[in-house]
Amino acid sequence: MTSVAEIGMGLTGFGVFFLFFGMILFFDKALLAIGNVLFVAGLAFVIGLERTFRFFFQKHKVKATGFFLGGVFVVLIGSPLIGMIFEIYGFFLLFRGFFPVVVGFIRRVPVLGSLLNLPGIRSFVDKVGESNNMV
Repeated sequence: MTSVAEIGMGLTGFGVFFLFFGMILFFDKALLAIGNVLFVAGLAFVIGLERTFRFFFQKHKVKATGFFLGGVFVVLIGSPLIGMIFEIYGFFLLFRGFFPVVVGFIRRVPVLGSLLNLPGIRSFVDKVGESNNMV
């Protein structure tokens, strides 16, 4: 892993932390804005600017990108709750092809795997895990 990718992982990690912390603190505008900027910048550092642009602007992902980046913009201009709703919806549309891989990985983790097999959670996780819309 190159040093640029390591920096990107750090930026992405801090972005996720700030987003999570901003939501815990009742959708704090400043923390959510910092988290958004760090997350998108970190993603660009990890996979590169060209691949980031190609990922977000594929024809079949235009709606998802619009919601995600629109949500980032709405948070930045000062309406954090509405912006986060847009962002979360766009995030799920953008990354839904990766969810089966993530679910399969989490099922192999000892404690988390047993949590995913609980009766109420299992049916939801099975629906998420069977999605085959890869990238």
